[in-house]
Amino acid sequence: MEIQTLNPATPRQRQRIEAFLKRNALRIDDMNYYAAVLDDDGEMIAGGGLKDDVIKCVAVDDAHKGEAIANTLVSHLISHANQEGYGCIKLFTKPKNRQLFESLSFRLLAEAPEAILMETGIGGISNTVEALKKIKEESEKYKEYNKECKEDNKECKEDSKECKEEEKTNLNTTTPQLLNTSYLNTTTPQHLNTSYLNTSYLNTSTPQHLNTSYLNTSTPQHLNTTPPRGGVVVMNCNPFTLGHRYLIEQAAKQVEQLYVMVVREDCSLFAYTERKAMVEQGVADIENVSVIDGSDYAISRATFPTYFLKRLDDAADTQMLLDLDLFRRHIAPALGATVRFVGTEPTDQLTRRYNQLMHEALKDVREINRLEKDGNAVSASRVRKAMEEGDMNTIRQLVPPTTLPYIIAHLATQALQAELDTTPKPGLVDKDNNGAHRDMDHALMQLSINTLHPYFVRLAFLGFADTLPSHTVIRDAGIEAEKAMLEATNGVNTHKGALFSMGLAVVAAAYEEKKAAANKEERGKEREEEYLSSLQLTIKALAASFPDTSGTHGSKAKQLSNGTTTIKGALDNAREGYEKLFAEWLPFYNERRKSHDAHALHKTLLRIMCDLDDTNVIYRTNVVTAEEVKQEARALLASFEEAYAAEDKEKCASAIEEKCASAELLALKDMDRRYTERNISPGGTADMLSLTVFIGSIQTY
Repeated sequence: MEIQTLNPATPRQRQRIEAFLKRNALRIDDMNYYAAVLDDDGEMIAGGGLKDDVIKCVAVDDAHKGEAIANTLVSHLISHANQEGYGCIKLFTKPKNRQLFESLSFRLLAEAPEAILMETGIGGISNTVEALKKIKEESEKYKEYNKECKEDNKECKEDSKECKEEEKTNLNTTTPQLLNTSYLNTTTPQHLNTSYLNTSYLNTSTPQHLNTSYLNTSTPQHLNTTPPRGGVVVMNCNPFTLGHRYLIEQAAKQVEQLYVMVVREDCSLFAYTERKAMVEQGVADIENVSVIDGSDYAISRATFPTYFLKRLDDAADTQMLLDLDLFRRHIAPALGATVRFVGTEPTDQLTRRYNQLMHEALKDVREINRLEKDGNAVSASRVRKAMEEGDMNTIRQLVPPTTLPYIIAHLATQALQAELDTTPKPGLVDKDNNGAHRDMDHALMQLSINTLHPYFVRLAFLGFADTLPSHTVIRDAGIEAEKAMLEATNGVNTHKGALFSMGLAVVAAAYEEKKAAANKEERGKEREEEYLSSLQLTIKALAASFPDTSGTHGSKAKQLSNGTTTIKGALDNAREGYEKLFAEWLPFYNERRKSHDAHALHKTLLRIMCDLDDTNVIYRTNVVTAEEVKQEARALLASFEEAYAAEDKEKCASAIEEKCASAELLALKDMDRRYTERNISPGGTADMLSLTVFIGSIQTY
């Protein structure tokens, strides 16, 4: 027998794995490594795979069971995972295999009727539990300190005015949240929150799920109003909304200490670090709330395979039951939590099923009605939809102010992505080719965008202030961003121009949103012109503080023109507040976007090419060529528009797209070919397209 490595990403080898698993009543699951045990004839008789630190899809043909093949195979997989840097290995298998894997030093973590979760190695759940215990201890120390601080404050108040002054001097005023004692006032009934006593949702036919020990309904005057010590909310927050905030607020009123666990797995629009930061900032004023790290042991898609289950509905239930059993066995006890809080789910079937199973698996589950706005639940999905539609007015009503900088940064990143993905583009990098560039491609540009995103977040927070940040602060952030970009691209200048223009716009947009949030403005059509004018003035003010540049494509292009024509570089356009963009390009783009024009981005690119002194074109060629580019763009745009106008307005967008694709898009491809041959790359136009898309995305229209 020998062990052969198979690559699940290779179609032929994947088919071989699938056939073997099917023979053993299993389904293939997501894996990045698979080891096959072959007999002397080269036939696969056993196999098992890995997805990072999770062993999956282990099977042994019936004819070879009892030959210790599983031991050899699992040992091989553990060894490989160890070599990849994983010290603790997880395993999902059928319950009947528990004894087998316990003999291989695996220990049980959680179980469900159809599957069990086990692990072996150093760390794992034990490290997670110890970390949670430390969090609990720290929260209790904080609570005790807070209590002492409040008692001292009370005594001081009772003593004298002099004591009050002493207290004012001695207490740390940087943490005023420690002085908030409003929730402790139980001497007056109006401050008594007993909402946690509502058990109407519980199934009284299953008393084991009903925790009513503290209730005496026959004598309500003797109700024990002491809330449970600890509770937990697990949430994704993609992004953090007022709905999440409301759920946390209501839950925090029902327990002494509430732990908010943010789902760690990065399969959302917003990264885990962003989502956790949003929650921390959004609940910083709620005294008895601790935001804690998520882990692989709480709602992690990576650790809940479905390959051995016959039906997907069974798979979903099994995943959820394992998650809940992990919570019941390990997470809740470590935190001293006895209550799990969830929001009601009126629409999503999977979430509603999860809530149902939660009631069955845990003793005390409390559902809190979701916050509504305009008759609909406030949800992260509504926010993401508003982001797609460029409706900041709606977003502002659905999220706390602390979430807005993250949204602005994401809209900036998405705008760069929209420009990159627009295909075809003349002389520019797109999905089809590298255009006139020899040192960059789509993958490198993608890496550059991903690298710049955290800096857009940083710039958004700089702008989200009561006063505009100084040129020095913005410049320093920009220098760090440019350095990170060049390190990621091995010195290739992928987005230097876009970083400048987009960076200024991000700071300005965040500043305007800060003002709007402070004034609780709702921007409608009547205020849109005022908003854009204010945004433009803010960009002007920021750009005015920047000194003249040297060594840029813009400055070199001016030199190449020899004063024969007035050339405006990126800084010049910014100092003017991008007059053409606000006056012409943005209305052009918005009009076609609202009409669902399939080629809105292509046309807007051409529209910008008609006007812009593209210093990148001048730098690569000359002023005469730059004028030729403008003229050719005007002609092609006219052709695009004529084709669109000729279409029957009652016809669907696909018909328009089909017609354009057969002629105008071919003309764009031809332009791309010719510009590539002539080393023409309208990079300045690409930057302005990104900026137009971004401003369009923060505009309510």
